[in-house]
Amino acid sequence: MGALISCFSAAEETKRPPPPRRRSAVNAPPKAAGELGSSERWSKGRAGRKERAEGALIHEQALAAAAALLAQQNGGGLPFDRSSSLRYPGHGQKKQALPRSSSSRARSLTEPVVQPQQLVNQDLKIDNLETNHFVLVHGGGFGAWCWYKTIALLEDSGFKVDAINLTGSGNHCFDTNKITALPEYVQPLTSFLESLGDGEKVILVGHDFGGACISYAMEMFPSKIAKAVFLCAAMLTSGQSTLDMFSQQVSIHPCNISGYKFNTNDLMQQAQIFVYANGNDHPSAIDLNKPSLKELLFNQSPAKDVALALVSMRPIPFAPVLEKLSLTDKNYGSVRRFYIETTEDNAMPISLQQNLCSSNPPERIFRLKGADHSPFFSKPQALNKILVEISKITSPQEDLRKAKKAEMLLSNI
Repeated sequence: MGALISCFSAAEETKRPPPPRRRSAVNAPPKAAGELGSSERWSKGRAGRKERAEGALIHEQALAAAAALLAQQNGGGLPFDRSSSLRYPGHGQKKQALPRSSSSRARSLTEPVVQPQQLVNQDLKIDNLETNHFVLVHGGGFGAWCWYKTIALLEDSGFKVDAINLTGSGNHCFDTNKITALPEYVQPLTSFLESLGDGEKVILVGHDFGGACISYAMEMFPSKIAKAVFLCAAMLTSGQSTLDMFSQQVSIHPCNISGYKFNTNDLMQQAQIFVYANGNDHPSAIDLNKPSLKELLFNQSPAKDVALALVSMRPIPFAPVLEKLSLTDKNYGSVRRFYIETTEDNAMPISLQQNLCSSNPPERIFRLKGADHSPFFSKPQALNKILVEISKITSPQEDLRKAKKAEMLLSNI
């Protein structure tokens, strides 16, 4: 820019008379204390900018060195990608760089050089797990679409993930009002489990009403389910329905819908619209009052995810909600169960979740602090961390088998 200014100045000098003779420095009026000339101010400003740029460069180099050191301490297998301002020509074979964001913008100095998820994933060896296959089952009114963040995070960790659309949910084309039984509603899940190969197992994750759905699947296919995870979900006992579950709520209001008595809270009353598509005898579905859902289901979720949900949710079939489960210790009881509580849940308050766990204790209980009834939106990273942790929990039988193997190895030394 300085060269450009000098070009304009040279052109003007040819048209102007010579400037008046400058006074000598001796005759020039003295500068006030602390006053700087224009050249001095420019030099000082330039020095300040240079100093800040050097400081930023040093800061980025420090971040790069720290990340590289951490990777080296963990085995040296993690490739390290520098900022474009610090890229040097490589020597020998080029190492594969870390995957960058899908956006094309350059990384700013405030962003981490190495994403925390990449540092976590490098220690995860999914080949040693009982199964690396998650099957995600949505709750009432939701669809497979609600798991999009969880799917991406689990796949980034190396897992295989399938999300199921239950009958009349998501993009499954079926009239919700025509669903008359729980097996019909759960049919896409049971068909998926039937298609698994011999010896192939999955980890089922059920959200909300999806808890009753995976319970039914556990009774039907116990040998194909390694673990079952109930995410703020209906974890029922034998002879209990999802509708019965709500009678355990504290601070409740009694409801009587066509002879079906249950309890609910204020927010749920405002959000539920009972549909009578098959006559006035009993409801055929529960539709959702969209303006009331934000406070009920998404009170901690990002606005974009709330907008996605409001245009994607569908009515909930009423008959499966009424159906009482028949669960046995031989089948359902043989599958390892885990429960994830959500502390800011307005649809299933934490007190109700704790009552469910007391009535039907799982192997372990996890807690998602600050999560609403849609933790896949409000706390996706924390949820992913818990799911990965659950996948790594070994059974007592497996621990015993490993201990015996270690004893045999020691005895042969």
